[in-house]
Amino acid sequence: MIRVGIAGATGYTGIELVRLLLQRSDVEIVTLTTEQYVGQELARVYPHLQGRIDQSGEALDAGRLSACDVIFTALPHGHAMAVARAAQQAGCRLIDIGADFRLRDPAVYSKWYKVEHTATDLLPEAVYGLPELFRDKVRQAWLVGNPGCYPTTCTLAAAPLLKANVVERKGIIFDSKSGVSGAGRGLSLGIHFSEVSESFKAYNIAGTHRHTPEIEQTLSDVAGEPLVVSFTPHLVPMVRGILTTAYFSLTADLDTAKVLSIFREFYAGEPFVRVRPAGDLPATKQVFGSNYVDIGAQVDPRTGRVLVICVEDNLVKGAAGQAIQNMNLMLGLPETTGLLQLPIYP
Repeated sequence: MIRVGIAGATGYTGIELVRLLLQRSDVEIVTLTTEQYVGQELARVYPHLQGRIDQSGEALDAGRLSACDVIFTALPHGHAMAVARAAQQAGCRLIDIGADFRLRDPAVYSKWYKVEHTATDLLPEAVYGLPELFRDKVRQAWLVGNPGCYPTTCTLAAAPLLKANVVERKGIIFDSKSGVSGAGRGLSLGIHFSEVSESFKAYNIAGTHRHTPEIEQTLSDVAGEPLVVSFTPHLVPMVRGILTTAYFSLTADLDTAKVLSIFREFYAGEPFVRVRPAGDLPATKQVFGSNYVDIGAQVDPRTGRVLVICVEDNLVKGAAGQAIQNMNLMLGLPETTGLLQLPIYP
């Protein structure tokens, strides 16, 4: 039995972890920490779990968490470092779904997150947990930085073209739209129903969103040289899902069929990446509630560009599902274990 602890269990990502893990017979959820709901039954905080779990929220106790085989930290940035230190001392595995172990350079982390990194000695041991690119490293890791939701779609949209060396390395544009659950469960005027409904807005534009250095770090690794990209996120009036449109200038004479063949070859055998046929572009509804990423592409011969559409559920492949995929790899299990649920439709 795999003993699991979840720090930050009552946020949207934490509760999605609970939902997915409760469906497994090989996992025991030992402890669920929360700041707001200590002592309260989880199934009363989230009634959709009625009859499936009888545990209550606990205060964060790094020592209790480190008694588990695997710890998931779904905490605000700056809070996973102490837990990681305790996990290292206890010899258990930790998957951070926050931002504390995604960026390798602590100065870059501090610049973008306005917090001093207090576990810089652990950064060289942290593996960026995007299985489609770093599966072998994840298998050997005890500490994984789970990718952000936006960077997952941007990276998977770009990696095949950069590896094939068929697009310009400059001028890459990512135009991303996300549902409001990406902002978390905390109260904020900007995500009130009356503020979001019947509206559509860009935010943190012109290279100011915190996911920008993460996207650039990963794609620079793929390209083998430093890359700078343009990333613009948008908030759309839906609950779950991300759609990223990526724009690349072609350096080779390719049509849509050839571009799609590059994607199919790159993602051949990948259990959670589905490449669409020509003329069939994905929508967020088609991956809702699942760990799948769907990708479509089309060449614009007028401009010499290729446009790539990549969709995911931001709470599953963009967060909790990918974290479980990483856990499976770290424990030597089939990485699809507990994650083959089909999308919910309509």
